[in-house]
Amino acid sequence: MARYTCRFSVAIPLEHLESSLMEVLESCHLEMIYDTGEYLMAREVPNRAPFPKLVTAEVLIDRTTATAEEVRMNLVMKNEELPLQTNNHCRQMFDLMQEALVAYSQWQLLNKVAG
Repeated sequence: MARYTCRFSVAIPLEHLESSLMEVLESCHLEMIYDTGEYLMAREVPNRAPFPKLVTAEVLIDRTTATAEEVRMNLVMKNEELPLQTNNHCRQMFDLMQEALVAYSQWQLLNKVAG
């Protein structure tokens, strides 16, 4: 199973975060399938890749440390593909998501740590 993670912090009011995250996920061809307010799960739109390569993204929002100036989140992207190559589909989607998070105009990226 391929799995890639990163932590990031953004400057955005907490009440605008969820809708902004949904926009970023949709821009990366991911559709929301689960949302608790602190945890979002989205999956890659079918027909973009073979079924075992379809990517699932999970975002955990740290509301306990959230302030008006900063919200911290953890991103996990994974699929059932064995990561036999460094440039596999899951890695490509992870890189696309990271680029979208950095470039998103509705917040300011404060920190990003890939894991």
